[in-house]
Parts: sequence; structure tokens; C-alpha cells
Amino acid sequence: MSSHAAETPSRPAAPKARDRQLVQRPDVLFRRCVTGVVIALALLWLVPVAWALDTSLKAEPDTIKIPVSWAIPHLTLSAYSLDFSATDIGRWYINSAIVAVIVTVLTVFTASMAGYALSRQRFRGKPLVYAAILAGIMIPPQALMVPLFREFQSVHLINTYWALILPQVPAPIAVFIFKKFFDGQPIELDQAARVDGASWWTCYRRIGLPLARSAVSAVAIFTFVWTWNNFLWPFLSATNQNMMTIPVGLGTVISGTGIINALQMASAVLGALPLVMVFLLGQRQIVEGVAGTGLK
Repeated sequence: MSSHAAETPSRPAAPKARDRQLVQRPDVLFRRCVTGVVIALALLWLVPVAWALDTSLKAEPDTIKIPVSWAIPHLTLSAYSLDFSATDIGRWYINSAIVAVIVTVLTVFTASMAGYALSRQRFRGKPLVYAAILAGIMIPPQALMVPLFREFQSVHLINTYWALILPQVPAPIAVFIFKKFFDGQPIELDQAARVDGASWWTCYRRIGLPLARSAVSAVAIFTFVWTWNNFLWPFLSATNQNMMTIPVGLGTVISGTGIINALQMASAVLGALPLVMVFLLGQRQIVEGVAGTGLK
């Protein structure tokens, strides 16, 4: 038996816990910094929201007192009561809801069909159509408002729901989002359905749309919010007070009553309340829809 023990190859020593912590520390610090920045931005966004809500719950003389104090000891809903009694805000809410819902449904329907066709179909002039859609994203909508106004005025559709709804339906960015989403889906499902005799409409309705639920939700939420907040086109096409939407109607209230801080803040809170509810209820769908398109 040899006096020298057989030498075995030495294994690299396992990294110590401290070394692992040093390796992971930059990633942990980065996540903590990002979290801190997000929290700071959220608090920064909440400050004007809290200020508007607090001012809307004060009596008008209390809104200009120095030093500034919160309205918790002396809450009042007088500004909200004045908003509903002195204006047609109920009618404006109905108009905004009708316009926003119909525009959202029509936009999702038309944009999803266009995006599906651009992603799955082959037809002559397809690159030109896609280029026109991309160009439409870059053209500001304000450039088309005067021709649209004259066109609707010539057919006597000003101060109608047609004038409020139809020009807001075309959305090139929605078509682009749907196309990117369908590009990321497996085309074999559509090919198998077409082999079995399914039509283009059947593939779109039974395969494309069910797979695109997250994209539909995201586009619907963004379209609803954009339509609800749209001011310029409803301001041009709805001169009758009974046809005004929330942004236009509240603008006339503020300009007609002068500077009344509590009333202005109450109007702002009432106008933004539906959008806050939509975002709170649909934030998961927004994230999933944007992630599903592959956009970064």
C-alpha cells in the first residue's frame, strides 16, 4: 500500500453567504430604488388629488384662508349641490357615457378586425395600408377637425350623437396594437381552422377575439378614457347645452361663474371620478394587454 494517499482533484469552494449577498446586492438596491421612485411619484400625484378633494369639501370662504387647513372639521357638500342644481351635469354625464361607450365598442370592433386582417391576411396593397395606419398615428387629430366640422355641418349633423361619435371611432394606434398582438399568436390555429372549412369571419370571431381578451380590455379602457376626456372635438360639434359632454359642460360652468374655488374643484372631482373607477377596476387588464402586444 502506497504511503502517499491518492490525490483527488480539489473542488472549487462553494461561495460563501457573504459573497452571494455581495453579488445580489446591486439587484436588491436597484429594486429598492425603483420602488422608492414609484412611491415618490405616486405621492406626488396624490397631492393635487387630495388638494382638489379637500377644496371641494370646503365652504368658499375657507378656500382662501391663510394658513391653509384641511376641511375635515368642517366638511360641506355645498359645492357639489351647487354643481347639480345650477348646471345640467346629469345630462352631461349621460351624454359622455353614451358617447364613450359607443365609441369604445365601435373602436374595439373595427380596430380588432383591421389588426387581424393585417396580421393574418394577404391582399394587394397591404404594405401601403399598414404605412397609412402608421402615418395616421403621427398626424395630430387637430389637423382634421376643421374639414370634419364643415362636413358634418353641411349634412346638418352638428349637435347630434352622430357628430360626437363617428369622428372619434377611427384609431390607428388601436389597429397597430391589435396587429402586434395577433402577430405574437400562433398562426397554426387559424390554418387548421381554415383547412376544416372555417371562414375568415369564423377564425376572427372564434379564435382571434378569444385569444385577444387582454388586448381588447386594454384598448377599451384607453379608448374610454380618451373619449371621456376629449374636449376639443365635442366643443366644436356640440354647441347646444343639452348635447355637451362632461369636459365641455364643466368648462362652460367655470367660465360662466368666474373663480369659485370650491365649485371648480367639485367639478374636477366629478369629471374625473368615472376615470378613476375605470383605472382601479381595469389596471390588471391594462398591464396584460400592453404586455401581450410586445411593446416596450
